[in-house]
Parts: sequence; structure tokens; C-alpha cells
Amino acid sequence: MKSFTSLTLLCLIAGATFAQQPEGKPGKNTNPVSKSRILQVDSAVVTKHTGTIKGKAVPYTATAGSMPIWDDEGRPVAGIFYTYYERDDVSDRNSRPLVISFNGGPGTPSVWMEIGYTGPRRLNTDNEGYPVQPYGIEDNNNSILDVADIVYIDPVNTGYSRIVDKETPGSKFFGVNEDIKYLAEWINTFVTRKNRWASPKFLIGESYGTTRASGLALELQDSQWMYLNGVVLVSPTDLGIERNGPVQAALKLPYFAATAWYHGMLSPDIQQKELTAFLPEVENFTINELIPAMARGGFIDSAQRNDIAAKIARYSGISPKVILGNNLNVSYDLFWKELLRDKGFTIGRLDSRYRGIDRQAYGDSPDYNAELTAWLHEFTPAMQIYLRNDLNYKTDLKYNMFGNVWPWDNKNDHTGENLRQAIAENPYLHLLIQSGYFDGACDYFNAKYSLWQLDPSGRLKGRLKWEGYKSGHMMYLRKEDLATATENLRKFIQESIPKAGTPAKY
Repeated sequence: MKSFTSLTLLCLIAGATFAQQPEGKPGKNTNPVSKSRILQVDSAVVTKHTGTIKGKAVPYTATAGSMPIWDDEGRPVAGIFYTYYERDDVSDRNSRPLVISFNGGPGTPSVWMEIGYTGPRRLNTDNEGYPVQPYGIEDNNNSILDVADIVYIDPVNTGYSRIVDKETPGSKFFGVNEDIKYLAEWINTFVTRKNRWASPKFLIGESYGTTRASGLALELQDSQWMYLNGVVLVSPTDLGIERNGPVQAALKLPYFAATAWYHGMLSPDIQQKELTAFLPEVENFTINELIPAMARGGFIDSAQRNDIAAKIARYSGISPKVILGNNLNVSYDLFWKELLRDKGFTIGRLDSRYRGIDRQAYGDSPDYNAELTAWLHEFTPAMQIYLRNDLNYKTDLKYNMFGNVWPWDNKNDHTGENLRQAIAENPYLHLLIQSGYFDGACDYFNAKYSLWQLDPSGRLKGRLKWEGYKSGHMMYLRKEDLATATENLRKFIQESIPKAGTPAKY
């Protein structure tokens, strides 16, 4: 059940206020958002709603709008589009958590988690997350809006966010550290305008959004003097943590094993096991046997090479001949092409439960990403419908599901170390990592490895947690995992807020 009431369109440019007018009726106060393909960098549409979360009615206010990024002289050079959800029946906003949410790419907006995971409305899918028609939106019974307010942020050139000053180069925004710096400034402005400095604050990022969130944890503390209670990394990148050579080559095997298990490509004695009961065996082999064997390169004994290849084959579903022909190091691309080659299918990169069909069976990589095609199929129309019909944000500006942010400067990525430093500096700060077992882009065992390397001393590990799900990169698209993952988010948020009066000290 959902009610919708349109409020005033607030256009703050030059201090002016414009009343919203129906489309097609010209007048002095006609909605300026809907009549142009140019972003109004300081504007917002506010609407009132009631949604159903965990079976209970939750009234909330939604704000869809843009706020500026300024240069050193205070001129707006870009506008950042955001959507902000506040639960209405809250008596004490100061103790109400605020979740600040990003997706990745780095050139994609926060649409995925907003209408797929944590927001009050969710796109229509089947139980496993595949597209269904008619396209549309429904209440998200698993939204975390019952326990926290949420802002979804679209970085420059994603969603409706745009550079508005022609003299400002993209290099000001398009890089690991540039991205973190300007977004920290924007978050400061947002928190100040919305009067949320007293609130417990959480960052949640997905995919490249985990690089953002990890870097922002320290940038917000050290440059904006804003301290967090929690960081959530959904399907994290490598966070700039080194893993070259044999380690990098070996760490992908547990993901291969999980995917082969899902597709029934392993021996009967393995297939009869529960996934989470089987994977520790593969993980132990990877750490204790495969990495040492690969470290010896071409000087490994031939009998041992054959033994290692046979074990990789047993766990991955790929033939020993292919494994030996690739010097024990089967690439991700080849795995996605090879696993179901004889059945006429490729498998997806971001979620290897998805199958694709290539032009020809031969080759060493798939023609396309089967999972991403399916997701764009369902998310794009759902978001367009949601913005215009639910949030009443009507514009001719193109909504970029993937925007041009290239060239992207990946140098000096120390975001894993940034996150470690932020946690060390702030005794309140906790970390949660969520991974899908069938994610081949940001695979689950690499996420575990990052967690292990994040805290070499072991003295912070009581505040660090990893959890896995039987789905892919967007593990929340599987409705069973959506329910579990959001419950875990609720628990994490609640447990990361100290009792009143508890000092932040060691």
C-alpha cells in the first residue's frame, strides 16, 4: 500500500522559489526541471509517501534534486543528483542513523541499490532477480528505511549529475582520489543543509562504490572532520591492496568452484555437499597448496604440476588439459567461456548464474555480459518510471545508467589502507563486507583476502566482518538473499551505534 502527495518544487538557484505547475501549462512559474536538458544544479522536488516495510506502514518524505560542487571561488562547476529519504514519524532526528549510499562503475549511478536493495521502493523481478514484464516498481518490504534515513548519490556524469562549467575539465572528478575529494566536500554540504551532523552516519558502497566508501571514510574524518559509525562494502574491489603474481592467480579458484557447483559441473561427491560446506576445502587448497605451487613457476616438478592441475580441475569443472595448457592459470574470461562450452552457453561475469549464447562455441571469452544485459533490461525502465511517476522529477535530461568518466585515473589507490587508518583513528567505526559467491568481477575470496590484509596487526578484527550469499555481484536481486542481507544491515547499524554516553576511546 502506498500513498503519494506532490509538494512544492524548490528551485534554489539565485535564491528564487518556483511553484510546481502541471506539465503542458505554460506560465511564469512553470516547473524549470521539466523544460530543459540542462541540469538545474541547486534544485529539488519533495514528495510525501507511505510504504510498507516488514509488514508495517512507514510514512516518509522523498527529496529528488541536485546540489552543487563549487570551485575555490565559490562558483558551481557541477551538479550532483541525489535522492533522500527521511522517515516522518521520528521524534529525535539527532539519534536517527543516516546511510550515505553509492554504486560503482565508476561511471554508474546509485540506481542499483536504491531500487534493488535498500530503498523504500523496489523494481519488479522474479524471485532470482531476472527481468519480468510489465516493468515497474513496488514497495520494498525489506527496505532499511525503517531503521535509518538514506541518501543515494550519483557522482558526476552518472544519473542526472553533470559538469556545468565548460572550463572545468573532467580530470577534476575522474580519478580515484579526485572522486573521493569532491564527494567528501559534497557530503559535508548535504549533511549541513539537512542538519544531520548529530546523526550516526554510515557509508555503503557497491563495487567501485566500495573504493569510494573506503577512501571517503578517511577523507571525511581528516578533511571534513566528520566521523562515521560504520562502512558497508557490497561486492568490494581490491581496494588497492597488492596481490600480484601467484597470489592473484590463485585466489580466483574458490569462485570458480562455487560457480561450477551451481551449474552442476563437479563430481557427484562434491555436488551432494552444501556449497558453504564444500568451499572451505577449496579455500584451504588455494592457500596451502596452490599458491606455493604457482610460486615455483616453471620449475615445479612435473608430477606435482599434474597433481595440482587435477585438483584444480576437480574444483573448477575445467579439464586438466585446458588447465595445463594455461600453466595452471585459467583466466576469468576463459572460465566464463569454457565451463559450459559443451552445453552451448557462456556464463555471466558479475553473476555467473546467468547464461549467454555466443555466435560461435570457439574462442576464449564471451561475446557479451549476460547478467549486465539482463539488469539493464529491468533497471532502466523501472528507474525512469520511478523518477517521473513516484518522485515527480520530470526532466528531459538523459538519465545515464553508464556515463562517460574516462579517462579515469587509477593511480595511487590506497583506499584499503585509508579504510584501515580510519578504523584505527575512530573507535566507533565498524566494517561489514557482503559478497556473492557467484560474483566473478569482485569475487568473494578476494574480498576475504582484502579483509585479512586490511588489519595486519589483528588488533582491529573485532570490528571487521565478512558474510557471503548464494548469488552474484548484486546479491540482493535474489529475493531470499535480499531478506537476509537487509536484516544483517539492520543488525550492523544497530550494533555499530554505542550506548548514549559511551566514549570513543581505547
